[in-house]
Amino acid sequence: MSMSVESVSAPARVAELGEGITVDELRLAARNHGMPLEALHYDVTPVGLHYLLTHYDIPVIDPAAWRLAVDGAVPRPLSLSLDDLRAREPVTHRVTLECAGNGRARLEPRPVSQPWLDEAVGTASWTGARLADVLGEAGLRDGARLLDAAVDVAFTGADRGVERGEEQVYRRGLPVAEALRDDVLLAYEMNGQPLPPQHGAPVRLVVPGWYGMAHVKWLVGVTVLDAPFDGFQNVTAYRVKREPDEPGEPVTRILPRALIRPPGIPDFQSRVRIVDRGRVVLTGRAWSGWAPVLGVDVSADGGGSWAAAELGPQPDTYAWRPWRFTWEAPEPGRYALRARARDGAGHVQPVEAAWNRQGMANNHAQLVDVVVR
Repeated sequence: MSMSVESVSAPARVAELGEGITVDELRLAARNHGMPLEALHYDVTPVGLHYLLTHYDIPVIDPAAWRLAVDGAVPRPLSLSLDDLRAREPVTHRVTLECAGNGRARLEPRPVSQPWLDEAVGTASWTGARLADVLGEAGLRDGARLLDAAVDVAFTGADRGVERGEEQVYRRGLPVAEALRDDVLLAYEMNGQPLPPQHGAPVRLVVPGWYGMAHVKWLVGVTVLDAPFDGFQNVTAYRVKREPDEPGEPVTRILPRALIRPPGIPDFQSRVRIVDRGRVVLTGRAWSGWAPVLGVDVSADGGGSWAAAELGPQPDTYAWRPWRFTWEAPEPGRYALRARARDGAGHVQPVEAAWNRQGMANNHAQLVDVVVR
């Protein structure tokens, strides 16, 4: 008896009010891990602590046999090896990546998917060749003039699977103007070492400032299109919408977010923090994909009142920025710490979540429960 992929691929849904995490979500959570928040200590996240989301399977690719096809609406299609990319000028950028679904599990009702809390983030130093140089060699530009036919650029990964009943390879598109930015990389190194398999070896796309879905891993194809890209991961997934039949808005750049490095010591299961009364130095990181972070405010009463934190240096345009705040922990009791960021583009991180059906781009302020003893 033949069966269709739809029979094993569940439609998108929102959990019933009060419904617990499903077995399928637990299975996803076991495969995809967040960054332990104590790793906010590091300017650059160690590879094994960086957040990870894999849509399908981690493909096994022989770097020596790997080729990147650059084709579509260009006059000079290319087929590049890893050595071809490494022969170009290497460029390194420190970039904070965040999953577009970060915070999804805190929504009520909860969109049923990868159940992220606050930890779907990490910052790495990515090294590779400029995508703009490769597209230039393929003829996307004629001198300073862009080809009239070029609208979007589609990026194809080697990972294949089924999502919402649709069999596909993972594929995302970018507007040509974004693809031609000088800081967009065909990255082959992470923190000075060859990409590990789970992070897209041998080559992945890095699009500084954009949520993680745009940073296509296990990259095998770059296709210049003469029409907007209409693949699943652009027009169906990664949309901000409230109703199932509305098109919604596409997820693009990262909204500002600040995270608190958990102070004190944790309870094993609840992760409630325990600190001693008196001076407690709070630290954390803040970032935005729209503009540099200009300020971080901290609250010890769940958002009722706020005070400004001290900012550290901005290490790279799209890397997180450290911050520091001294809290005088008062009499023993339970307190709710929050932090919120604002960026140079006028975005201010909200305290409460803005609900949407896919749980996308929710940058509401983290809540850290602390017991003062």
